[in-house]
Amino acid sequence: MNAIKEARRYIERRPPEDPAARTLAALVLALETDRGFDLSSLYDLDYKSFDLAIEVLRDWRLDRYYAGKAKLFDLSMQVHQSPETPATSVDATSSS
Repeated sequence: MNAIKEARRYIERRPPEDPAARTLAALVLALETDRGFDLSSLYDLDYKSFDLAIEVLRDWRLDRYYAGKAKLFDLSMQVHQSPETPATSVDATSSS
């Protein structure tokens, strides 16, 4: 099971006031909104929760990479399918 799903289940199964669940939720919110996160709060977690938080970071980074790759692919397809001049012609004319 990937860490993001595991973190969701972890947070769902804990009461809202649980410090570890709150820390993991804050980490996810920070990652999604590109806001700051106090890394020292991770050290307050037990080892299993800390390890889960690190795995969430790894999965999130990997997912972001793949999302960026998908956007690049989509843009490349749009350019390739455009009725404009082919990319090889554009390269030849832009170098002069």
